[in-house]
Amino acid sequence: MIYDRLKSPRKTPINNGKQMANSAQAKKRGRQIERRTEVNKARRSRIRTYLKKVDEALEAGEIKLASEALKSAQPELMRGVSKGIIHKNTAARKMSRLSSRVKAMEK
Repeated sequence: MIYDRLKSPRKTPINNGKQMANSAQAKKRGRQIERRTEVNKARRSRIRTYLKKVDEALEAGEIKLASEALKSAQPELMRGVSKGIIHKNTAARKMSRLSSRVKAMEK
């Protein structure tokens, strides 16, 4: 009997497995986070699409198309860095690897 009371459910309200906000400020932050998350998902998806275009051009052996796709992917990656979606070293690493692959195909 005592053991059952120790394992009682939480006292704070739960919403979809997440703890609900209690203050007005916390509720507002929750709304802001939801909006920001949607924007960040869209940006991350856009970056991945640009990188995928470079990969597909490299796989197809299209040298000119790959270099053009790389030039259009670079600003997207840097924009992701400035918006805080990706770390700058990650973006630099991705650009370096892609550009070296494009350069190797040009030879």
